[in-house]
Parts: sequence; C-alpha cells; structure tokens
Amino acid sequence: MESNQSWIAEFILVGFQLSEDMELLLFAIFILLYAFNLLANGMILGLISLDPRLHTPMYYFLSHLAITDIAYASSNLPNMLENLVKHKKTISYFSCTMQMVSYLAFASVECLTLVVMSYDRFVAICHPLQYTVIMSWRVCSFLAITCWVCGLCLAIVQVSLFLRLPFCGPQKVNHFFCEISSILKVTCGDIWINEMFLFADGVFILVGPLSLMLVSYVRILWAILKIQSKEGRKKAFSTCSSHLCVVGFYFGIAMMVYLAPDSSHQEEQQKILFLFYTFFNPLLNPLVYSVRNAQVKAAFHKVLQKNRSV
Repeated sequence: MESNQSWIAEFILVGFQLSEDMELLLFAIFILLYAFNLLANGMILGLISLDPRLHTPMYYFLSHLAITDIAYASSNLPNMLENLVKHKKTISYFSCTMQMVSYLAFASVECLTLVVMSYDRFVAICHPLQYTVIMSWRVCSFLAITCWVCGLCLAIVQVSLFLRLPFCGPQKVNHFFCEISSILKVTCGDIWINEMFLFADGVFILVGPLSLMLVSYVRILWAILKIQSKEGRKKAFSTCSSHLCVVGFYFGIAMMVYLAPDSSHQEEQQKILFLFYTFFNPLLNPLVYSVRNAQVKAAFHKVLQKNRSV
C-alpha cells in the first residue's frame, strides 16, 4: 500500500463548533491563560535558580516539572490559538506529527517526574538520616535524565506506529489538536497494534506509577503519624498534600481519557477534559507549590525585597 505521506497534506481539526465571535472571545481568554502559564512556571524556575535554599532535590524535580508544563502547553496551544483567531481548523501533516511527538513525550515526562517526586518525599520522610546519601545529585540527575529519555522513547514508538498507517476519505479529526487516539479514528488501516501499544503505555505510565505512589504515600502517612513534633507533622502533611493534589488531578484525567472504554458519547467529554488539562494543569503546579509552600513564598518575598532596595 502506498505511504500516506505522499498524498496526505493536512488534517481538519473539528474541535468545538463555535461562532466566529465566540472563537475570538476564547482566543482572548486562552491567550491570557497561556501567558499566565508561562509567567507562573517561569517564576518558579527563576526562584529555584536564584535562591540557594531551594537548591535541593525536591525543587530540582519541581523545576523539571515547570519546564515540562511550559513545553507541553507550547506544543499544542500556539496552533489552536492561531486557528481561533484566523477562523481556520487545518494543520499540516508534518505539524500534526510533531505535535503528537511533543505532547506524548512531555505528558509522559510529567507523569514520570511526579513518580520521582513522590519517591523523593518518601525518602525524606521515611529515611531522613539517609536522605542526602540516597538522593545525591548524581542520583537526582540520573532520575531526571531517565524520565526525559523514557518519555521521548515512548512518544517515538507511538508516532512510528502511526506513520505506517494509510488514510482515505476526509481527514476530519474530532479534536482541537492532534491527539493520537482521535487521529487513529480517521485512518483506514488496521490500528489494533496502535491501540494495544497505547493501552500498554497507559498501564506503564499511569497504572504502574500510581500504584507505586499509593504504596509510598501509605508508608509516608504512617511515618508522619509517628512524628512527635506537631510542627513537624504539619510541615510533612503540607508538602505531601500539595503533591497529592497535583497527582490526583493529572492521573485522574489521564486515566479517564486513555483507560476508560471508548464510546462516541465520551468524545465531547474527553475534549473538554483535554482542554481543562491543557490550560489548568500547567497552572496548578506553580499555584499549589507556591501558595502552599513556605520556602517558595519566602524566596519570592526575598526577591521582592531585593528589587525594592535596588
């Protein structure tokens, strides 16, 4: 069968059926949210790099989380914003492929980074005396690199399987960006291998890590209850509850999208979930880790005081 790249020029992203005025209104709202995402995550990166007190494994991984959030949003939002303001719904085959690689890679990296952050909290609370030895900078660098390499490899495998598929008929994708399960529905080839690998990735990236995190947090909770100091228990609960809030939001949406049984009724709901995740998950991390974190707030006040003195 002839390769699909030779005759497929672009896809039509159906998205949401809206009037031009509503599209312009959404463009204004979405670009503000996107700018706030860049500003909030950029602020987290700046504070971590400027304040020596934040040069610890926890904030090292938090900086990777901020980079991932910026990269994930930037992989699909610019094209959607362009389509809204120009009232068009097309994306080229090449751009669509690159968008798939980007969002799959960054979403996987974020998931694995959250797992590593939960391991960091587990070691800090359950093995405080060995923390600096276990979470050395060599180990932290290895874990961070592993997250990025695994995320990129998983994305490349998925997109490589997609590139072999032929297309026929109108390429109307019922989504607002090149989400892989929606793209697979407009192919006319056998996609059982793609669906099998997509489900396997979901189990590897979502179910496995979530199970490990649940086990680690049960042990963390047990260790926190044994802490004699009331202030120590409060600090440990605050840190862990922030991480659990982010984990619950991220894994909850991802599992509803990729592991729930597929049906046409769920497509519109999944688009709304993806829209919510694309805009609000990158904002959730800096808000949770700054508003609920005394060290980050102290670093922010320190920067403000330094600017005022200048």
